[in-house]
Amino acid sequence: MKFGGTSMAGIERIRSVAARVKREADAGNQVAVVVSAMAGETDRLVGFCREASPLYDPREYDVVVAAGEQITSGLLAIALQAIGVEARSWLGWQLPINTDDAFAKARIGTIDTDALIASMASGAVAVIPGFQGMNADGRITTLGRGGSDTSAVAVAAAVKADRCDIYTDVDGVYTTDPRIVPRARKLVKVTYEEMLELASVGAKVLQTRSVGLAMKEKVRVQVLSSFTGADAPMADTLPGTMIVGEEEIDEVERQLITGIAHDKNEAKITLTAVPDKPGSVAAIFEPLSAANINVDMIIQNIAHRSSGSASATDVTFTVPRRRPAAFDRGAEPGTRGDRLRRTGPRPPRREDQRRRGRDAQPCRRRQHHVHDAGRARDQHPRHLDQRDQGVGADPRGRDGTGGPRPPHRLRAGRRRGGLIFSSSPRA
Repeated sequence: MKFGGTSMAGIERIRSVAARVKREADAGNQVAVVVSAMAGETDRLVGFCREASPLYDPREYDVVVAAGEQITSGLLAIALQAIGVEARSWLGWQLPINTDDAFAKARIGTIDTDALIASMASGAVAVIPGFQGMNADGRITTLGRGGSDTSAVAVAAAVKADRCDIYTDVDGVYTTDPRIVPRARKLVKVTYEEMLELASVGAKVLQTRSVGLAMKEKVRVQVLSSFTGADAPMADTLPGTMIVGEEEIDEVERQLITGIAHDKNEAKITLTAVPDKPGSVAAIFEPLSAANINVDMIIQNIAHRSSGSASATDVTFTVPRRRPAAFDRGAEPGTRGDRLRRTGPRPPRREDQRRRGRDAQPCRRRQHHVHDAGRARDQHPRHLDQRDQGVGADPRGRDGTGGPRPPHRLRAGRRRGGLIFSSSPRA
């Protein structure tokens, strides 16, 4: 079972989660629970790091932001013990959950589950903080935003669980965002490939990495809502959306389109005239992989002749527009981009200050220039012809005879602000 930040936001909601876990344990199930930090807590901890130093060490950053899940895991264990359920918390370094050295966006390698399985076999509920692990040097690492989903799927795969239930603030996966399209339908079953595609193009129900891991390890995932009444049926009888393999969906006449999602945080990059020879594309994506940059869609055109004699091709791919994990400003800690990051409004530039001062107190010299510009405009041959015909208007609002400016009507002419204006008078 995995509970997100909104499900753990406050003691009363933690008690509600504890009651839900107790029902599963009383039914005879061996239960492991992965929890996220309270809603908004990780953002608060990230803010502390930035206030302490704009050039914070990413290793110490992970130590700070991992504290949110540690707090909720301990609180849930206390709440379970208070209602008579044997429970204990397991931190990422106590299992341990072994990861690589990519701080703030680490990837899970292995999970040692011998002690965890023995504790669950004895009837105790294991409460595990998501989002965190430990590298080979014993330092705490974090998995990036939404990493608790990945932690839950990884633990489920490690203990060979029958199912991974992810409780969130929605009751399943819909054909599209129900906040935008009220007629959106909840899907009963979705394949790993379909969910992976939906998650990668903007569906925020599950983290993309968690879906990919579930597909790799064949973990059945169910998305449920934690905001149901105390008398609601259990997860076995209250299905949300099951994310399963293609073989478990036996519908003969399935829809060709499963769902629609959108994501505004995508950047498209096109490389032209890439040599059409083995190893060229690998030379592009290997550095991206080494930098832990997720590449979503890749399109390679048919080879064509470049300006030279050798054939070439064009490669197009998409990446997140901003850096993942906690670097919301788009700069890695300790880099030049991080030093240039602004934590507040941009200070006004000198030309902005001069412009504001000039607008607040106009000078005669500026008015004189405007007057001269109008006089020069009157001397233009086109305006002289119009003034002779009685249909023109000079910048001072008078026609050639010195009378008031005639009314105007819309017709083909100059475009201003989306409307087309003409200097001809109303017929």
